[in-house]
Amino acid sequence: MDILTLIVATLFISLVYNLFLKKFHISPIVGYIFTGISISFFLDFTQIDKEYLSHIAEFGIVFLMFTIGLEFSIQHLISMKKEVFVYGFLQVVLTSFLFFLLAHFLFLLPIKTSLVIGMALALSSTAIVLKVLNDNGDIHRPYGRSSAGILIFQDIAVIPILLMLTILSDEKASLATLLTHTLISAIFVGITLYVIGKFVLTRFLEYVVATQVEELFIASILLIVLSAALFAHQFGFSYSLGAFLAGMLIAETQFKYQIEADLIPFRDLLLGIFFITVGMQVNLTTLYENFFTIVALSIAILSLKVIIIFFLLRIFTFTKRAIKIALTLAQVGEFSFAIFTLATTNHLIDPNINEILIPVVILSLIFTSLVLRYVRAFVAFFSPEPSEKLQNPIISSEIQNHIIVCGYSILGQKIVKQLKTLGLAYVAIEHNAQYVKQAQERDEVVFFGNAASKTLLHSLSIQNASAVIIAIDNDEKIRLICEAIRSIDKNIRIILKITHQVQIQEFEDLHIDILINENQIVAQELINQAIQCQITPKG
Repeated sequence: MDILTLIVATLFISLVYNLFLKKFHISPIVGYIFTGISISFFLDFTQIDKEYLSHIAEFGIVFLMFTIGLEFSIQHLISMKKEVFVYGFLQVVLTSFLFFLLAHFLFLLPIKTSLVIGMALALSSTAIVLKVLNDNGDIHRPYGRSSAGILIFQDIAVIPILLMLTILSDEKASLATLLTHTLISAIFVGITLYVIGKFVLTRFLEYVVATQVEELFIASILLIVLSAALFAHQFGFSYSLGAFLAGMLIAETQFKYQIEADLIPFRDLLLGIFFITVGMQVNLTTLYENFFTIVALSIAILSLKVIIIFFLLRIFTFTKRAIKIALTLAQVGEFSFAIFTLATTNHLIDPNINEILIPVVILSLIFTSLVLRYVRAFVAFFSPEPSEKLQNPIISSEIQNHIIVCGYSILGQKIVKQLKTLGLAYVAIEHNAQYVKQAQERDEVVFFGNAASKTLLHSLSIQNASAVIIAIDNDEKIRLICEAIRSIDKNIRIILKITHQVQIQEFEDLHIDILINENQIVAQELINQAIQCQITPKG
């Protein structure tokens, strides 16, 4: 089968599954996994084909981790040290140890095999959890923040897990040498990326933005993400960890919000491919022959992880929050596939055990993608609680009835100055980096970005805004911005300045609430001044 036929078949199957599942409000992730199972069953894929697709799909997680990094600046990560280094460390160590004990003493597996299985099962799915938390906005809630912190530590923990696999498979490997090498590499990678981010990144992006060529800006971001991922990988770290660090560095710049909006299509496309490759790993014969065993193991692992994580976090946080975090992180992570494959290759896990573990992990992923969107509703059903405050990365979660200003040229600057003088809550968007820089020098709340980006508008809590003022003269851009706003919420009030009467008809279909005719206002003011001259004696 040629590649074009394969792409068409995959898109068709994926579309059919997801259109059907959408009726039941089931996550598209499940549809992608079923698509992978289907094309693997009907089409003849070799192991080489699957590995090739897996390498491409891995960059879905790379872009996901990069966009998560944009949410966590260095200062933000430091403020999360408890979630990352306390919750995360204890969760990985305790869960690994308990699963090791069960594998060794209950299932009578060898010590090395039990260690590998314990470490793999301790991990949760970065791809599913962070995608769903991002989509529903819970990434900014306390339970979402704690879940993200634990996942960040798990990503870091991948490095010692890989080291452990090397030690277990090679009797001559020196633990001290491997740890020293890893520590030196980590320090070098961290310092190098920090220096580049501090002294090169902002100037480079300002230079690219100054060209005013959108394609160059997107290409430069792709270059930064992939270069950071490759650089980290060269020193033994995961691609996704390198991308996460790059995101953290860009989070310090004024370009972060527009970058996030531009990269979402790449991220979601590659994540879709990733979940398709997950489904392709299922051996249907093994699944059929061991169906009840696989289902029972999946339920047992999910239940045990919920119990372990809940009792661990209950020591540090509220009961309801601990339940939500436990349910969120109950599944087994996608990196377990790589661990199981590597362990099988090095004869640490029997191939038959590996073929059972893979569908067990996939079932846990499917279960999580089904229930994760309803975690808060599930907990609230049994025990209603006051809503948690969102920790919005752009503007304060407490802001309500704020005004969004689109454009920060001469008119936009005057509007922002007046709003600031009146003490009204506002936030402005500007696509000219030079204007944004000027605004920052004046301590004004202006962000670089495309005001027609729905992602950016969502980030600015447009649903809670009292009004949107469009201070832009380009009719085409005005239409794009208004269409984006109306697609989010038809009731958001839009205020627009027009120059010509004909624009009223041009924008009639956009249902703009308030149109300010510039010429009428100026004419009225001129008349007022003329009348004032008449009634005021000369001299």
